[in-house]
Amino acid sequence: MWEDWLQHAHEKREEKYLQRTLTVTDDAVKPVVRRNGKRLINFSSNNYLGLADHPDIKKKMIAAVDQGAGATSSRLIIGHGSEIEQLEQEVAHFHGKEAALVIANGYMANLGVLSTLLSPQDAVFSDQYNHASIVDGIRLSGAKSFRYRHLNMDHLEKMLKRAQAKGYQKKLIITDTVFSMDGDWAPLNDLIMLKRKYDAALVVDEAHGVGVWGLQGQGLAHHLGTIQEIDLLLGTFSKAFGVYGAYVAGSKLWIDYLVNQMRSLIYTTGLPPTVIAGIRAALEQVQAGTILRSKLHSHYQYFHAQLRRIGFHTGLSQTQIIPIYIGENQQALQLSHQLFERGILAVPIRPPTVPVGEARLRFSLMASHEHDHLTYTLDLLEELWKKK
Repeated sequence: MWEDWLQHAHEKREEKYLQRTLTVTDDAVKPVVRRNGKRLINFSSNNYLGLADHPDIKKKMIAAVDQGAGATSSRLIIGHGSEIEQLEQEVAHFHGKEAALVIANGYMANLGVLSTLLSPQDAVFSDQYNHASIVDGIRLSGAKSFRYRHLNMDHLEKMLKRAQAKGYQKKLIITDTVFSMDGDWAPLNDLIMLKRKYDAALVVDEAHGVGVWGLQGQGLAHHLGTIQEIDLLLGTFSKAFGVYGAYVAGSKLWIDYLVNQMRSLIYTTGLPPTVIAGIRAALEQVQAGTILRSKLHSHYQYFHAQLRRIGFHTGLSQTQIIPIYIGENQQALQLSHQLFERGILAVPIRPPTVPVGEARLRFSLMASHEHDHLTYTLDLLEELWKKK
């Protein structure tokens, strides 16, 4: 029975052009990767500042091997090294918050924070394009979920009014700051106004904003001057930082509650010393990365403008994440394959990651891209566009 069911599921995915496979890719930290010996300009990485290949970060990770290969247990059982203590203080200072907590990865962070803070007596309000980890954290919490239309503050306010009338104990609004598949911004100032008006908490996920925005890369909330109104800020070290892990920052009261209640912290082993050392080195590079951010911003402004000139639909993107909206899964796969054959890695994004009928190619730009990488890709895209 199981084999028949699995085979049927496989066939249905193939019919809808939704079958995915794992692929060996070498040099994934670089702007040009290799697959089966083929060199490909890499537009499918979240290594926005190119730090995943930074020599100083790698050197400090190697040096930390002497501290051991692993953390050996949950931090609440074995404790933690002074490096983690210092890192959490540095992250809190980086964001202008009282405290911070390092967590295994971004998925575990969202899952843990939301399932810890919310209960079935509470209401949570989530942008419909929030990351899957936010969706799953809400499901696990059992809270009443209000999913508002993407960036639509009128729709959110109607839901807040409805929840207030029904007397939910606590209300929490959560949003990505930079949306991972569309490259647009959350309207943080409007969200803060609604948070105040309806006595809600505001939690933001800076996964794709931290490192890229803000004077020292603190994220979009800093860039927009809204950080003091954010109750909890989540971020990741696996994108612009180029390493691994995640964190949550807020007041001591909020962080203390998570330390004592969050299952994805309590029941999992801490990060190994090498990773902690890499994160601390990456944080230094991010804070000093003004030139890298400037180069990245220049790249996406140029690339975006040229895509629009050619005639591609890129939505509301205003960041290093630039989608080309295609529509149907088969067409997105076809364009991705055409680019691959000519030396460009731009993977198709299909449901359930994006809504049905909104398949796209997602171009993720990095500071380590050369200008020639961009012009070659744009010339090829224009050539393919004219053949439509």
